[in-house]
Amino acid sequence: MDPVEALREIAFWLERSRAETYRIAAFRRAADVVANLSARERAAQQNDNWKSLPDVGAEAAAIIRECAESVPLYLTYLRSSAEPIGLGGMELLDALRGDLHTHSDWSDGRCPIKEMMRRAATLGHEYCALTDHSARLTAANGLTSERLLAQLSVIAELNAELAPFRVLTGIEVDILDDGSLDQDDDLLADLDVVVASVHSHLDSDRATMTKRMVQAVKSPHVDVLGHCTGRLVAGNRGTRPESKFDAEKVFDACREHGTAVEINARPERRDPPGRLIDLALASGCLFSVDTDAHCTGQLAWQGYACERAAERGVEPANVINTLPVTELLAWTGAPHRH
Repeated sequence: MDPVEALREIAFWLERSRAETYRIAAFRRAADVVANLSARERAAQQNDNWKSLPDVGAEAAAIIRECAESVPLYLTYLRSSAEPIGLGGMELLDALRGDLHTHSDWSDGRCPIKEMMRRAATLGHEYCALTDHSARLTAANGLTSERLLAQLSVIAELNAELAPFRVLTGIEVDILDDGSLDQDDDLLADLDVVVASVHSHLDSDRATMTKRMVQAVKSPHVDVLGHCTGRLVAGNRGTRPESKFDAEKVFDACREHGTAVEINARPERRDPPGRLIDLALASGCLFSVDTDAHCTGQLAWQGYACERAAERGVEPANVINTLPVTELLAWTGAPHRH
């Protein structure tokens, strides 16, 4: 087995199970080191000298050695022992054709675009949207217009390589304080999928936040309202309460203006809470069931959201990413360049 693939797949399974990040990072660093070796340099290391390389520890070196003969035992164990995710939402999970909210190392993700999208294809997705952050979110290395344009060229090349799997162009655009969007309208209009999210001043008063969110979802460019309450219920970032807004008004605006409400799969978010999924469903909203993945293992987390959605009565027909790609792009109003 190719050692780079083995090390990255081990990282995938560890991420999927929410293992300690330092172990995952060690496997990823080792994979990057080996990936950057020439064929001659790899051959020179076959004399059991892998540990001499920077960032290749004893565990990674042992796995690389095993790859010369077979699939490493540790990888076999991880594959066979992985627990299923989302057993309570399998009908919806099986109906999903893709993921509309993911990040790469172009913003605050931990994996390159190609690695993320190859894994999405391996998971059975027909498409996956890359939605790195916009420039306002400097802590997340958000994309300027120039960097986003450069990313679009990378995606075009990757689509030629990965077809028929499709990488959808996109962005998670910040909703600014006045409800405007943190990116040029002309550029947003050229994307396949636009997720709009609030990341700042989450403690604003109810009236201010309602006006801000309604203004954003009215935009003809916005397709998905991301993690609408902004809450954190667990995790190493601590907890954060829900932002206050008139959910009925916001969801009515989503329905009226064709913006899907995201059901975010991240275990630390569980956003929206169940009562708001109920309200959005009663309001006639459509949903997008997304991972908000920042690394490959998190792409496997859609089942968490499917289980929560199914508990509230959300059916596949209520979810936009059950649509075939041509119908999805017709729904988002993506440019007719495909």
